[in-house]
Amino acid sequence: MKLAIIGSGYVGLVTGACFAEMGNTVICVDIDERKIGRLKKGEVPIFEPGLEKLIKKNLEKGNLNFTTNTKYAVENSDIVFIAVGTPQSEDGSADLNHVLDAARSIGKFMNHELIIVDKSTVPVGTADRVRAVIEGELRKRFDGKVPFDFDVVSNPEFLKEGDAVNDFMKPDRVIVGANKEKSMRLMKELYRPFTLNHERFIPMDVRSAELTKYAANAILATKISFINEISRIAEALGADINKVRVGIGSDRRIGYHFIYPGVGYGGSCFPKDVRALERMALEVGVEPKIIKAVEEVNYEQRFYFLSKIYRRFSENLEGFTFAVWGLAFKPQTDDMREAPSITIINELTKRGAKIKAYDPEATENAKNFWLKDNSNVEYLDNKYDTLNGSDAMILITEWKEFRSPDFYEIKKRLKRPIIFDGRNQYNREFLKEFGFEYYQVGVGS
Repeated sequence: MKLAIIGSGYVGLVTGACFAEMGNTVICVDIDERKIGRLKKGEVPIFEPGLEKLIKKNLEKGNLNFTTNTKYAVENSDIVFIAVGTPQSEDGSADLNHVLDAARSIGKFMNHELIIVDKSTVPVGTADRVRAVIEGELRKRFDGKVPFDFDVVSNPEFLKEGDAVNDFMKPDRVIVGANKEKSMRLMKELYRPFTLNHERFIPMDVRSAELTKYAANAILATKISFINEISRIAEALGADINKVRVGIGSDRRIGYHFIYPGVGYGGSCFPKDVRALERMALEVGVEPKIIKAVEEVNYEQRFYFLSKIYRRFSENLEGFTFAVWGLAFKPQTDDMREAPSITIINELTKRGAKIKAYDPEATENAKNFWLKDNSNVEYLDNKYDTLNGSDAMILITEWKEFRSPDFYEIKKRLKRPIIFDGRNQYNREFLKEFGFEYYQVGVGS
């Protein structure tokens, strides 16, 4: 099939590359000329395992193209995906300006029958707004008429950063919301190569599909906030949250996924989508008590973790230096949007501390954007070098290379053998025998 993807960010690039891999002709569009120039050379502006290889391969085959020319993309496609960003507005709702701008462009350049697909995470009712904008542009062009049949469907993405290519190629489910049988049939055919092993295609109405994305992210965020709240209770009661997690996770109705205690979730999806869902509920007169609590618990978890450092050292951290391992909001990505590391580092330096930080992928993002105004952070290229002259090590992101470090080296380089583990990566008894002071989440010292 001939596809256009408007928006060459995280979702757009993964979507475009994976569809191209299955033999479709894909045109990815973006207004950023510099980005498109890099992509045409096979240079991918984000870190996502497997994505660069997939893009280069399909560029060479001619299945994948990049352009800033929306007119060309719309005129030469049968299905147009809208995959632009939906950042959070000041009131917590999703900002649809980019989505509606994309819809206007489609309406300006449409010259044949099309299926328009909302791939961006958008509030319930967005498909209706996209349809209205496109119809408005067509009526301007054709004396009040809508000469081309088109449909707007919802196809939410469920991609995990760090494993997005695999998620797209081998999806748990493909959800499509459409009100026309023909659109549903074509979307099912488009996704057929990804669902050959067993049926994963779940058809539904448009509004249900729009809500499904928010509901899915909200329940995963709820599991994280739940286990983090239990971790605080466990610590106060003298229990061990690591054992509690195993005990409840063994129940198949609960499972082990998303019940790892830590410093809270971050990233581009959970924080934004939980707030947007809360806003949607309030707008229709529903009090979202659980959803609201999920976000509050998540935010507080960072300060609960910080309180361990203050208790061990002082509220005044003047003269102390801390080695921070991990800046990205999760492993296998360079994304620092809403990362707990930002709050933790800024709070520590606000109290006078110096930070020596290391991350395998996110250092440049931290240095050049997220922490660029914080002059008390030094970035190093080796995790062990952060320990030199530091009073303690703080683990924030659970990268694989942090799982089995050389504890002899850590102890030798630190001024004091102290570890604050925000992801409960290590064996508490082993480290205590080794002579470390070891602080975890949900476990008393």
